Amino acid sequence: MANSKYAYVRNFELLDPLLPGCFLVCRIDGHSFHRFSEEHAFTKPNDERALQLMDHAAKDLMSEFKDIVLAFGESDEFSFLLRKSTNLYNRRNAKILSTLTSYFTSCYVFHWPRYFPDTPLRYPPSFDGRIVLYPDEHAIRDYFAWRQADTHINNLYNTVFWALVQQGGQTTTEAHAALRGTVSAQKHEMLFQRFKMNYNDLPARFRKGSVVVREKVSEPEDAHDTDDLPEPIKPKTSEIARIPSKASQRDKLKTTIEVMHCDIIGDEFWDARPHLLAR
Repeated sequence: MANSKYAYVRNFELLDPLLPGCFLVCRIDGHSFHRFSEEHAFTKPNDERALQLMDHAAKDLMSEFKDIVLAFGESDEFSFLLRKSTNLYNRRNAKILSTLTSYFTSCYVFHWPRYFPDTPLRYPPSFDGRIVLYPDEHAIRDYFAWRQADTHINNLYNTVFWALVQQGGQTTTEAHAALRGTVSAQKHEMLFQRFKMNYNDLPARFRKGSVVVREKVSEPEDAHDTDDLPEPIKPKTSEIARIPSKASQRDKLKTTIEVMHCDIIGDEFWDARPHLLAR
């Protein structure tokens, strides 16, 4: 289209750069997943297969986009933290948002048969997304603390709600009415007194959500004393190009992506990983 008489239409494309010097958080959320979970018979209150599928899609996204250093997921949503200095797609809002959201969605669909081998997709799932800028480390920590606190609040409610329905024989309307106005301590007591269930014994995945983190890995140490070792066989000249150098081997071992189910509200997680909030 360059240099043609039609090229003027490019002038209608508005630039949408994200403010430099700020952290980027991209939150991806399932669109109409209440219906989607019912259509595909998700286990209530938590379907571990569905949560593992979300984790897998998140790991794939982080593997593809190296500037994502941390992700947090609960239910049908995931939040991705991009490093402060990222220049991904020249920090163009629409480009980053559309690419991350579409790639996550395609990974979710691609891996679906692995986690739901006996449940074919009845219709395509979809996710929406948004990018929010945060000015400093304090705001980032508060953001992820908010998401994890939300995980606890929602899961506690859903755990009691579905216990009332599945074990207590109540209708969904009755269960909502029974929980209306209750505080956390009352929900814990209701679970224990009526259903002999200790909420804190539930899997951490359900209570704390999924933390997908780019962890630093210790570089391999040099060999110990090599004076007594035989001299290595020198490769042929044609083979030298195929042998990775020690430097390149170390580069590949610098980080790995891990899924954890741990507390990210307190200081311990962040103090152990200062690289997450570095530039």
